[in-house]
This record gives sequence, structure tokens and C-alpha cells, in this order.
Amino acid sequence: MTVAPDLDAPDFAIGIVGAGAMGRGIAQVAAAGGFDIRITDAAPDAAEASVSFASQMLRRAADKGRMMPEEAEAAITRMTVVPDIAGLAGCAVVIEAIVEDLDVKRQMFADLEDVVSASCILATNTSSLSVTAIASACENPERVTGFHFFNPVPLMRVVEVIAGQRTQADACEALSAIAERFGHKPVRAKDTPGFLVNHAGRAYATEALAILGDGIAEPVDVDRIMRDAAGFRMGPFELFDLTGLDVSHPVMESIFEQFYADPRYRPSPETRRRLSAGLLGRKSGAGFYRYTDDKPETPPEPPAPDARPERVWVSGAEADGRARVLDRLATLNVGIELEDGETPSKAALCLTTPLGADATTSAVRQGLNPARTVAIDTVVGLDKRVTLMANPLTTRATREGACGLFAATGAKVTLIADSPGFVAQRILAAIVNLGCAIAQAGIAVPDDIDDAVRLGLGYPQGPLDLGDSLGAGRVLTVLENLRDATGDPRYRPSPWLRRRVQLGLSLKSPDAIA
Repeated sequence: MTVAPDLDAPDFAIGIVGAGAMGRGIAQVAAAGGFDIRITDAAPDAAEASVSFASQMLRRAADKGRMMPEEAEAAITRMTVVPDIAGLAGCAVVIEAIVEDLDVKRQMFADLEDVVSASCILATNTSSLSVTAIASACENPERVTGFHFFNPVPLMRVVEVIAGQRTQADACEALSAIAERFGHKPVRAKDTPGFLVNHAGRAYATEALAILGDGIAEPVDVDRIMRDAAGFRMGPFELFDLTGLDVSHPVMESIFEQFYADPRYRPSPETRRRLSAGLLGRKSGAGFYRYTDDKPETPPEPPAPDARPERVWVSGAEADGRARVLDRLATLNVGIELEDGETPSKAALCLTTPLGADATTSAVRQGLNPARTVAIDTVVGLDKRVTLMANPLTTRATREGACGLFAATGAKVTLIADSPGFVAQRILAAIVNLGCAIAQAGIAVPDDIDDAVRLGLGYPQGPLDLGDSLGAGRVLTVLENLRDATGDPRYRPSPWLRRRVQLGLSLKSPDAIA
């Protein structure tokens, strides 16, 4: 059976089951894309309210100049409410957006099969349930697909097109073409836990929690580093508070269980404790931050010390890192000298630039005096915020001198506890590595992985582009050193990453086909 509807047929119509936030958002973009829409909901008056809301949004878009008034009115006329699913009989595509319950969805799809034609595509907007499991209730699972939009649908212009185990390729092709007419970017993925966006997003959250659990930095410090130094719009703990732990923690547990306890997806006891305490985030007035009038209470930045070292020695063990530090210090005009010899003088502040190693290890391996040694993270930019790391023997005077030195360059300075991989290195390497693992497993192609993460999660770059920007070899070194230092298999490098480093290829390079 071929499932390839003619999108330009005069009788082409899309049905929507479920008139909540997702259903009405889908109806709005579908109608704006030129499709006739039939929407229904089991709750009385819900579909009418949904169409009314979507109509308001379309008219508001016209008022703001995002579409012509006549286009908005035409889109509104294309939305029709039907009393029940029997009214969807003539639809070429039906999109389900009801409660996230497997049994309820399976029953709905079985009921839809009794109503629609044999060539109708049945799509589920599920965000967490298996498309294959939903399709198993149907006589023709070949026409069942995932079509996962993000809230709010009109603003989040990406949609995951998910192929179940028996989904026919034509169905996914048709939905991808429909999504483009909606003005959305379709990204194709296999039916795996978390699909593509929620799967790839595990690294940012879980690694931040691991850093917190290791006692390396406070949530506010992690957030500041990831915003200022790594370029993310929100830090991971700000994001937890925005989403709410009542949503985030169950998702983490679910994906961890579905991947049979793969350490890469390991949740944290911290979020379980906070969830039990009712510290959900903004919605409860307190989470990782406390909120007043919906605004977080954040501690002020610590004042920069006035201390400055008389001499500075920068390790050459990692040439690129040394060059970045020297470039940054060149902006100073305070008489600071750089030790030119291989051995630092007795009075010098010793700066090391480890990748995936801690300050203690980098000092000992290089034969440096730990009392005068501080490590600096050079994987991310040094202009807005600098992350420094002291070891247990670093003197107070050395710490203050290092902080004062980089504060004099105009950057904010965050001093963290001794840790393999700093903060940004750990989180960024985890993001890149998970993106590589997704590519290795063939869940999605590299371009779709990057587009999904950039558009669906708002990251400054997709994971594979990020790895290329940071330097795939540096990322591999960070992961290998983290694995060796901790013994934790969560840091095992993906074969996709390792092979492309060995061959000098971009992380977006697909395998060659003979």
C-alpha cells in the first residue's frame, strides 16, 4: 500500500484530534499553511475555543505585519469544528494531540482506523511514547508516524517526523512536505526514547547535575559559566526552574530506564530530593533559585580582588590553550611579565590549561608547585567570563592574584573547586558526545541532529557543529581524561567522534558509500 497523498488536491484536508495547547497550535500553523483543517475534542466546547484562540492569534499576526489581513481571514475560514472523529472520515492526514497515555492513544488510533480511508496517514504528536507501540494497535501500522511539535507551535518552528518500526517511508515524506508548508523545519528520526530533541538534550541537564553532585560549583556559578562563557541563552538550572522538576525529573528517569540504565542518561538524586520537597521551580516559588514576583533571587557577583601577581608563567603543555591565555593577558598594561623559560620562577603564578584533567593532576604531571598553580579553562571564550580552578594546596594569595589578574582584563571570574574538566568542558563535551552517539546509531542524519537541537532546544550550535568549532580532537581528549579520572563509563567517547578525529574529518561527515 502506498501512502502518498496529493497535498494540492482540492479535497485535501487535515484532521486534528485534541484541541488543547498543542492541537490549537497545530491548527493555526496548518491553516496558515493553506490546508483545510477539521478539529475535534472529546471535551464540550474545547474545539470551538481552540478555533477561537487560533483565530485571535492569526489576526494578531496580521496586526503585527507578519501576514496580510486577507491571508489571516482566509486561514480562519479553513478551520472547521466537527463533533467527533466521524467528522474526520474524508481527511488525508489525521494528527492526534490528546493525553500522553499509551493505552488511550492506542484506542484512539484503533478507532480512527475504523473511520478514515485506507490511505490516510495517522500521526501522533506524542513527545515521549513509542510510535511503534501506538501503531501496534492498528491493522495498518505502516501509515502511523510520529509528528512531534513543540510548544508554542507557531514559535517553535521545528517538528520531528518519527518513523516507527513498520512505518512506510512515503508517510514520512508526506509529513515532511506538509511541515514545510506549515513553515516548520522537519527533522527525521527513528523511534527511540526521547526521539531526537529530548534525547540530545539529556547531556546539558544531566552533566550539570553531576557537577552539582560532585560539589564543584553552585547552580548560579554553573549558569553564569554556561551563559557568559559558552553562549547559552539559559543556564541548565535556570532551565530546570522554568520547566519545573515535576516535568523534568520524570523525563530523565523515563529515558534512563528506556535505555536500560545507560550511564550517559543517569539522573541525579538531587532532583528527586528537590521534587519530594516541592522545590519545583518558578511554579512553586522556589527551585534552584527563589523567586519574588516571578524573578529569581541571585547572589551578587563576588568583588574582584585587588591583588595582582608580579610574574605569570603559562604552561605550554596544551599549545592552543597557552596561546589563548597569552592573547588575553596581552590586553593588560600593568607590568605583568610572562616567564619565557620552560621552568617558572619561584615567584610566578603558574597557569595550566588542562583538557578534562583537574588542577592537581596538571600541576603534579608538570612538576609545578601546587601552592602557586591555578588552572584556567580555555575551551570557551575568555572575554566575558573566565573559569579558574584551584587545587587543595593553592594558597589564598595565589587564588586572589589569579582572580584579580583576569578581572583586570574586563572579564567576570568564577573560581570553582578542583574538578576534571571544569564546568563548560564537561557539559560541552557531553553534548557533543551524545550528538555523535545519535549519529553513530543512525537515529538521524547529522544536519537533522544539529537543526533539531538548535531550533528545538535553543542551543547556540547543534552538537556536531559545536564539536567542530571546539575542535573534535580537544573534545575527545576531554572525554578520555574524564573517563580515566573518574572511571565513569558515561564519558566513553562515541566511535563516531573517535574515528573522525583519527581521520581528520568534520563531525558532520557521513560514512562514505562505495
